[in-house]
Amino acid sequence: MGRDGDGNSAYGRKAFRRSKSHFADRITADGRDGWPVEAGRYRLVVSRACPWASRAVISRRLLGLEDALSMAIADPIQDDRSWRFTLDPDGRDPVLGIRYLSEAYDRRESGYPGGVSVPAIVDVPSGRLVTNDYQQITLDLATEWRALHRPGAPDLYPERLRDEIDAVMAEVYGDVNNGVYRAGFATGQEEYEAACTGVFQRLEKLAARLERQRYLVGETITEADIRLFTTLVRFDAVYHGHFKCNRWKLAENEVLWAYARDLFQTPGFGDTVDFDHIKRHYYQVHTGINPTGIVPLGPDPAGWLTPHHRERLGGRPFGDGTAPGPVHPTEEVPARGRP
Repeated sequence: MGRDGDGNSAYGRKAFRRSKSHFADRITADGRDGWPVEAGRYRLVVSRACPWASRAVISRRLLGLEDALSMAIADPIQDDRSWRFTLDPDGRDPVLGIRYLSEAYDRRESGYPGGVSVPAIVDVPSGRLVTNDYQQITLDLATEWRALHRPGAPDLYPERLRDEIDAVMAEVYGDVNNGVYRAGFATGQEEYEAACTGVFQRLEKLAARLERQRYLVGETITEADIRLFTTLVRFDAVYHGHFKCNRWKLAENEVLWAYARDLFQTPGFGDTVDFDHIKRHYYQVHTGINPTGIVPLGPDPAGWLTPHHRERLGGRPFGDGTAPGPVHPTEEVPARGRP
């Protein structure tokens, strides 16, 4: 996600569209792209405001990769050079030693014309960007990084369910993850109405699916749930009003609201969410949509902690594995960002 929407996006008078990641190298167990999985070698750069980056934050925590893959958290407010490390002392990332994520992009490709987006993985020894492929990063964390997973880590991309997971994720991406952006950045009434209609039609189909099963695919949490959650957790706070996806609020849909609360209350999900970063980024950075920069006070996030009763549907969130341990003190969400 980059300035005014996403570094991997373009929008104009016709329609918002999201382009493919330019840097699509993969970090793999066999190092076939020149980037072998290696504990301590890489740094994951994220913004807690960004739904695409939040996927990686959740996956990393569920899989217990905190010691193997360090994490940098960018300021939710960007300037003309995009993501910056002004949350850190002296405005520099303490590991990479840079002020802006763009510096790692420049070390990879000088004069790169595209946007600077998160999530991004940087090679610490060289300071070069490795990948900003937000669609592939989490799949590789779940599969290629398996040797470094914590004991009891869940299988987020089980091989026997991959075809179904991929199909569900494609629908969620097209109509929901990206659909809210197409509605929010629409420059014409018909374009907006088509995107907004698509968002809610897909949400209603997902609600029908989730009415009879606890998770999207199978009996446990998978990558599909992570990808839907990162949009749902932002829905009432920003997409309902800011992006005009206001047919109804998430909290008004009994099934999806319970499903989202179930995940939020599962270790690894809600403990990574920073509502302060989310709201300040969308309402203060997207000046084309919200020129005043005023950040709304609501909605009250306390509802995320109310009982959901989804356990009645069965399912085991981590399968034969276990929940992740407590959040490392250096990565805790500040109190102002939590319910």
